[in-house]
Amino acid sequence: MSHLKIPDSELKRVIIIGGGFAGLELAMRLSKKQFQVILLDRNNFHQFQPLFYQVATAGLEPSSISFPFRKLFQGIPNFHFRLTDVLSVDAEAKNLETSIGTIEYDYLVCAMGATTNYFGLKDLEQNALPMKSVAEALGLRNTILSNYEKALAIDDEKLQQAYMNIVVVGGGPTGVELAGAISEMKKNILPKDYPELDFEKMQVYLVEAYDNTLSAMSANSQLNSERYLKKLDTIVLLKTAIQAYDGNEVKLSNGELIQSKSLIWAAGIRANKLKGIPDQTYHRNGRIKVDQLNRVPDCPGVFALGDQCISIEDSNFPDGHPQVAQVAIQQAKNLAKNLNKTKENSFSYTDKGSMATIGRNLAVADLPSLKLKGFIAWLLWMFVHLFSIAGAKNKLLIFINWAWNYLTYDQSLRLLIRAEKKSK
Repeated sequence: MSHLKIPDSELKRVIIIGGGFAGLELAMRLSKKQFQVILLDRNNFHQFQPLFYQVATAGLEPSSISFPFRKLFQGIPNFHFRLTDVLSVDAEAKNLETSIGTIEYDYLVCAMGATTNYFGLKDLEQNALPMKSVAEALGLRNTILSNYEKALAIDDEKLQQAYMNIVVVGGGPTGVELAGAISEMKKNILPKDYPELDFEKMQVYLVEAYDNTLSAMSANSQLNSERYLKKLDTIVLLKTAIQAYDGNEVKLSNGELIQSKSLIWAAGIRANKLKGIPDQTYHRNGRIKVDQLNRVPDCPGVFALGDQCISIEDSNFPDGHPQVAQVAIQQAKNLAKNLNKTKENSFSYTDKGSMATIGRNLAVADLPSLKLKGFIAWLLWMFVHLFSIAGAKNKLLIFINWAWNYLTYDQSLRLLIRAEKKSK
């Protein structure tokens, strides 16, 4: 394979795989230091994952939660980006193979993120709707809107309801926020767009295998989230698992059958793997097990970062660190400091809290010394997420969209955008 074309440099070369929260934070900190930084990603933009669900429910446009890598690093001569898939690594030779060529490195940082985990259920893998990227969120939006257009042309009430019903699987923050947003659409938006349909027949289900939603949060937040969902007429099914789904009918572990053309899978993730990393290094759900300095065992010069990508032994978090962006960002900050000085500091996570929004004025937040709910938690959630978005223009666009939606109970982003098939 040909060599990947990167300008020669006297600086030490750091290759970062993945431009998520961890990869982007590290690249921004190292690119200003004495390193040649090369960022590799299969997309040419950073994606703000916490707001995927708002793209899926037509609350935001995909461009408002995405930001091009090249624009972020304009004018930085020691930074380079390449759009590619990473195939394998030879840790002994310090050589990385990609789909566009091979390249040597001094330090390699794996921050590949995660993909959807269907737990071996092949029918779900084929028929369920995932939401792990901007493209998948846009595809989900298209599917939901297409189904209501199809429902208009159907006389069979049972089949019509199947097109209208939506099942969300997974009671974590993504599932709870998505179910709440869809329930608000059912109440405030869809009846105006489709007055010929009877939305009293539409049901929004949230299915969770455990005995509560938001299992990583406090008991009060769990109870409040369930109460808010029920307030929005979401049917919450706890201690219930999905047994099968053929694209038309959902079979539950309690024996219940739900007719639905839209099953959204938000129930699990599995870390992306890199060929060449020793098999014994991988931990639960495919995570790379690293030491307190984020070093990958038996791979000199190789590090791994990310709340979804790695596992670190920590007595304060025996079940692993929370799967939130702050974990990834703090790991990246610590590694940047370690690479820039001789004294190395072990990673220690500072928990700044967690939060989830269920609907308009309805949210929960667990802060280190305070538990919030309702309108105050909702305002805090909006402020934190708005502050975290890359780019001043994106911040402004999102703020305008949120303000307009709050004032009008409506948003005019319900567009079916699909590539037309070429006729042969």
